[in-house]
Amino acid sequence: MTGRDRRLPAVPLALVLLLALVLLVVLSTCAGDAGWRSPAVAMRAGLALLGMAEPLPGLEQRILENRLWDALCASGVGASLALSGGLVQGVFRNGLASPSLLGVTGGASLGAVVGILLLGGYLEGPLLGWTARAGSALLPLFGFAGAAGAAFLVALLATRGGRISVPTLLLLGIAINMCTSGILALIVSSMLEDWDVARAIMDWTFGTLRDRSPFHVGTVWIGLALSAAALPFVAAELDLFRGGEEDAQALGVDTGRVKVVALVAAALSAASAVAVAGQIAFVGLVVPHLLRLISGPGHRSLLPLCILGGAVFLVGADFAQVMILGSSRLQPGVLMSVFGGPFFLFLLIRSRREVGAW
Repeated sequence: MTGRDRRLPAVPLALVLLLALVLLVVLSTCAGDAGWRSPAVAMRAGLALLGMAEPLPGLEQRILENRLWDALCASGVGASLALSGGLVQGVFRNGLASPSLLGVTGGASLGAVVGILLLGGYLEGPLLGWTARAGSALLPLFGFAGAAGAAFLVALLATRGGRISVPTLLLLGIAINMCTSGILALIVSSMLEDWDVARAIMDWTFGTLRDRSPFHVGTVWIGLALSAAALPFVAAELDLFRGGEEDAQALGVDTGRVKVVALVAAALSAASAVAVAGQIAFVGLVVPHLLRLISGPGHRSLLPLCILGGAVFLVGADFAQVMILGSSRLQPGVLMSVFGGPFFLFLLIRSRREVGAW
């Protein structure tokens, strides 16, 4: 039996991932700092939220609602980052590409921090009063601007003669991440006297999935839905990209349009995640790579699976550390870096022959 024969069909795999996601959301609602609640109690709280049951007494309803919003937000963030990673890897035709390694999430974080400073009144300008009134609804827009700027800068500088240089791609990502990290460190150091603003910036830097609200859930899922709407227009074309842009053009693909649509969708997806949860690295690297091994490289099935797989991956990782570490759990950005760094090193070692030929 060949490796291709051992790959799982997309539809059964999607159903398994969907069931796993529902189960993990329920379990995440049951677990938390205030102790374990039974699945039946969690289901009742969810039904009460929909107006289909009586609310739980005292603070129980509020506690379980908060856990549910956290779980739904985590699933949306994981799905958005994984989708962004699948799109970026398809555009650059390389499994080592990801929103975090290419500086897309770093750019989104910097954009969100600029939005925080505007909302906090630290940046003067003609739009300051309007941004203050608009509130945190503008953070996704600032995040998108930063993510889109990083994505298009990398795509522009890494392309030479219609070909994408992988070493240049990775080096540019490292350079952008270093620049954004330096700027963020400078901003935080200058904000230490205002602990509320500094804490908000640090939350965005290390990621946070706690105390999320319906606004956060709506933001990330709306951004994800808009990004997913682009998939029918790029999925089949990204499959043709695997043979090179020249071959794709010869087959009638408008490569410029495909790259713009895919990168805009990837930037919007990553920005939506960063805007509500901060910078969480490596989800966009790990999930598409694992799904490609399990189900195959075809983007018409891979990209939708990334949405489900990313949601399961991040919610599952967060639930696991709640059960193991309790209140001492790591922030999600730190957890994903601890896991994703060795995984990226493994991929580099595994691909050393290909790397040596770049």
